[in-house]
This record gives sequence, C-alpha cells and structure tokens, in this order.
Amino acid sequence: MKTNTGNRSSLRHALPVTGDIEIRADQRMEDLLALLPGARRTLFASYHVGGCQSCAYRDDETLTEVCDRNDIPVEEAIAALLASHERDQALLIQPSGLQKRLENGEAILLLDIRSREEHDAVRLPGSKFLSQELQNSLFARPPEQPIVLYDHRGRDVLDRCAWFHGHGLKNALALAGGIDAWSQDVDPGVQRYRLELD
Repeated sequence: MKTNTGNRSSLRHALPVTGDIEIRADQRMEDLLALLPGARRTLFASYHVGGCQSCAYRDDETLTEVCDRNDIPVEEAIAALLASHERDQALLIQPSGLQKRLENGEAILLLDIRSREEHDAVRLPGSKFLSQELQNSLFARPPEQPIVLYDHRGRDVLDRCAWFHGHGLKNALALAGGIDAWSQDVDPGVQRYRLELD
C-alpha cells in the first residue's frame, strides 16, 4: 500500500449516480463499471456474464460486444442495468450523510470490508475490521443499530451490502465512494492511499 501524496483528484472513486444516467451500447465495460458499481453483479445475476473465466469480458470491450458474444439483446441488458442501479441507490449513504448521522449521535456500526493491512494502516474512526468471526456473529444475531460498510473506493461495497441484506441485515448501507470519498469530502485527515500490486 502506498500513500497518495500527489494530486488529490488523481484517483477516481465510484460515486453514486443520481438523476438520469446514460448507458450507451458502445460504452467500454471499464467505463460502465465505473459509472455503475453494481453492473458486474447485475450482469452475472441476470445473464451469467462476467463471473467466471468462461464468461469473462475485458475492460476495453464494449457493452455491444459483450452482449453479442453472449446472445443478449443490448436494450434488455441496458434495462436490467438501469433497474439494478435504482435498487442499488437505496443501499448507498453519502459521506456527508454519514457524517451528519454520526454528528447527531446516532449509534452506527462502521464495518471495514477492506484487507486487514488496509484497515491497520488507515480507517474511519470507530470502525471495526469485518473478520469472518464478526460477520458470523452479525448473521447469527443481527444488531438493531444501522450498519455502514465501506471499502477503498466504493467498487465492492455494494455487492457486500446486498449480501448482508440477503442474510437478513436489512439495516446495512454502503458508503458511497468508500474511505477515499470520506477523505476527500469529509475528513482530509484520513490518509488517502493507492494499492500497488506486484
């Protein structure tokens, strides 16, 4: 893990899209996934596309290319992505919204779904690392207080939040843009970083 000491806007994070959005058939998958963080889950759940090696797609492929290869009408895929996006919006909380709730004294369980290394290096104040043991405990005895899950940039947290809802924790929310958005929008004292893979 490396801290980002350069341009604060150089790293993109997945912010929720509000209002009308446009999905084009010629849109690259990388851009689509940045626009709609839940798109990967939607395409896999609806069409079994993108979840394994046999049905994978490249970031530089267009939505049309992926749909054509998998015999999916593009208009149908776009409709499924838009409908899923609407559902995903209900799972998100903006950094400023979380800040207000915390400042108002609301007891919120903050859960960090990133790696242990990332959590140990930088985390939201009062948050807990979501270990397997803690997760099992929450599933066995769901807390009454709201839960806010967060990741690095908001790219994986919607899937985990939907999974929590599927296990009965309907009070779970996902922090839009992750800890990176929190650092940019709420508390610049929370160190920003980037991951470097070997």
